[in-house]
Amino acid sequence: MKFGTKAIHAGQHPDPTTGAIMTPIYQTSTYWQKSPGDNKGFEYSRGTNPTRKALEDCLAALENAKYGLAFSSGMGATDAVMKLLSPGDEVITGNDLYGGSYRMFTKIYSNYGIKFHFIDLNDANAIRNYTNEKTKLIWIETPTNPTMQIVDIAAVAEIAKSKNVLLAVDNTFASPYLQNPIDLGADIVMHSVTKYLGGHSDVVMGALMLNDEDLYKRLWFIYNACGATPGPQDSFLVLRGLKTLHLRMKAHCENGRQIAQFLKTLPKVDKIYWPGFTDHPNHEIAKKQMRDFGGMISFTIKDADLQETFRVASSFKVFSLAESLGGVESLVNHPTTMTHGSIPKEEREKVGVIDSLLRLSVGVEDIEDLLEDIKQALA
Repeated sequence: MKFGTKAIHAGQHPDPTTGAIMTPIYQTSTYWQKSPGDNKGFEYSRGTNPTRKALEDCLAALENAKYGLAFSSGMGATDAVMKLLSPGDEVITGNDLYGGSYRMFTKIYSNYGIKFHFIDLNDANAIRNYTNEKTKLIWIETPTNPTMQIVDIAAVAEIAKSKNVLLAVDNTFASPYLQNPIDLGADIVMHSVTKYLGGHSDVVMGALMLNDEDLYKRLWFIYNACGATPGPQDSFLVLRGLKTLHLRMKAHCENGRQIAQFLKTLPKVDKIYWPGFTDHPNHEIAKKQMRDFGGMISFTIKDADLQETFRVASSFKVFSLAESLGGVESLVNHPTTMTHGSIPKEEREKVGVIDSLLRLSVGVEDIEDLLEDIKQALA
C-alpha cells in the first residue's frame, strides 16, 4: 500500500454498527465485560481505546513499523523513552536539540543519575568517542531544530547496533512522508504529532513507532502505568489530519523551496539554514535519506540586534509569530526567546542559535502572499 493510501485507510475500518466511514469517537472511560476478562481487548481508556488504537495502527503503518503508541504530547512520548533508562546509564544526543528535550534531559533526568553527552552529530563517527559500557541510548533529531543539521541515520544506526545501544530518532521536522528512520535502522521513532501529522494546530499529541515486540511491551507498560495517553477526541482529530498529510507535505515542500531561494535575494538576510541547498552541511545525506527537503527554514538577519529582530518578527502579516510548527498556516518563531529559551545562551550560540535567528514554518498558503509578506517584513 502506497503512502497516501495508508494515510487515509491504515488502521481504519467502517464502523460495524452503523457503517460510518470515519472512525467513531469512542468517548468512554470504561467498557462492558460479559464476564471477567471478556473485554475484546478494551478495559479502561487510559490503556486502550478504539479510536486511539486506529490512530496508533495508522501511525505505525506510515513509519513502516509494526507498533505505534500515542501519547498526550511529544514530551510525553520522549519521557516514556527516558523511563527505559536506569541511574548510571548514559545517553548520546546532539548539541542542536529542541529546547524542551534539552530541558527534560538536563533538568529532570540528570537528577536521577542519567548522564547526557551533547555532541556535534554532523559527523556520525563522533559518537564512537562517547560510547562505553554505560551507554544505553542514542537520541537524535534530523533535521535538527532550529539549524536544520542533517544526521546520517543509517551511519548512526550501524554504530548503535555494533555497541548494542538503542537508537531513537525524533522525526518531527521531516514527517514520515519525507523520511522513515525505521527503514534506516532506528529502533524507535518519535513524533510530536502536534506538528505535521496533526497539521491543523488544533491538537497536542506525541507518538512512538517501533518494530521490536519486547521493546514495545516495555514501552506499553510505561504508557499504561504512567498514563500520558491522549483522549479519543484528540485521536479523531489526528486521524482526520493524517488523511491529507501527503497532500500537505507536497505543498509545504514546494513553498519551502521557493521561500528558501527568495531569502537568498534579500540584502538583510545573512545565513540561511535549509537542507535543500547544495552547500548545506550534509546536503548529500539529506538527499539520500529524505524524499524532499521540507518546509522548515531558519535564517539570521544581517547586523541585527535583539530589538531589530523583534521588530522583524512582529512585522509579518501572513506568518503568525507563534510557537510550534507544521500546521497549514505559516508561522515565524524566535528560538532564543521561545522554543530554545531553556538552553543556556553560551550553549545555543555554539550551534548558531543566536538572537538574530528566526525560524519559519512554511505553510500551504498561496506562495505569492508568503513571498510578499517576507519582503515587507524584511524591508
